[in-house]
Amino acid sequence: MKRVLVALLALMVVAVTGFLTVGARITDSRMNTVVSTALPAVSPVAAALHRRLFVADMHADQLLWGRDPLERVSRGHVDVPRLQEGGVALQVFSVVTKTPRGMNYDHNTGDTDNVLLLAIAEHWPRATYTSLRARAVYQADKLRDAALRSANTLTLITTREEMAQFVERRAGDPAQVSALLAIEGLHALDGKLQSVDTLYAAGFRMMGLTHFFDNEVAASAHGVTHAGLTPLGREVIARMESLGIIVDLAHASAQTVQEVLAMATRPVVVSHTGVAATCPGPRNLTDDQLRAIAANGGLVGIGYWDGAVCKPTVNSIVKAIVYAVKVAGAAHVALGSDFDGATRTPFDTRGMAAITDGLLKAGMEQDTIAAVMGGNTRDFLLQQLPSSSSTPRASR
Repeated sequence: MKRVLVALLALMVVAVTGFLTVGARITDSRMNTVVSTALPAVSPVAAALHRRLFVADMHADQLLWGRDPLERVSRGHVDVPRLQEGGVALQVFSVVTKTPRGMNYDHNTGDTDNVLLLAIAEHWPRATYTSLRARAVYQADKLRDAALRSANTLTLITTREEMAQFVERRAGDPAQVSALLAIEGLHALDGKLQSVDTLYAAGFRMMGLTHFFDNEVAASAHGVTHAGLTPLGREVIARMESLGIIVDLAHASAQTVQEVLAMATRPVVVSHTGVAATCPGPRNLTDDQLRAIAANGGLVGIGYWDGAVCKPTVNSIVKAIVYAVKVAGAAHVALGSDFDGATRTPFDTRGMAAITDGLLKAGMEQDTIAAVMGGNTRDFLLQQLPSSSSTPRASR
């Protein structure tokens, strides 16, 4: 009888594991979609221009979904083969460590944890079940492993020297792709200042302070308090700046944005957002915020999904970019797709030339197009990433 029970229990474990694994893939397929699988048509002039550009995207959540970055798949938005097909030179891979159930743009708490179920389904290490920092490090390790297995096709960038070397290599080999590690929400610090150093050592060079709920560092645009930085948050900002980690204000409350800009000694980014003038919404930037980020020397990445541009169309993306350039200036606008962020976009990353085409049709000068499509992000990273010669001092 005991053997029968053990056998039944084993079968149940296999069945549940299989169900969760399949469920994770189904969730990925349903949450990361495109309006059309047919790529948008682009003019010969736009296609030729796009091939000459350094294209960069400041935000994608591909690492969350259990897909190998090196393998082309039919679901979701991003993998290295599709980045190559889309002419993308640099992709920022952001890690997600926790999201609340019933996630919305207006009011969320951190009391629930969707990512735990995904971690179990995808067989993440047991440490990730209780530590958000462990989840971040695990996803970083996945990207580093992919770079090591890529036969030098995928390069993980951590310093300005590595960035400069990649830019030079890419000029002679358009199949080269680079990656930068970012994080979405500093609840991943597990409430500890020293975790900033741990994540830096894991390769993170851009960190978003908040995601969909308030955390120990700052208030979210979608949280409960709509307050600003906490005392720990101010220490975290100072430590990030001392290490050369880029501060990302995506999802931050208006007060958090204001307080960070008031204390920042280095340029910041808003990695994936919209502009309120073309698409009103609680996380889209006002004209005053656009001007303040430009005055800081920062960069704004325009997204592709409905929350950023209202309608997930090329025309809506172009409209937001054109407006942001008018208000913030051409040197402060970039791309921030939010691919694989539980979003519906006009195309996957293979279709990036459609934005080049749309900007040409809107009458934008080719030099400005080159800046927005990736030149600004390239130059920003060349200036703001830490130098390989700098040795971080331990945090207290």
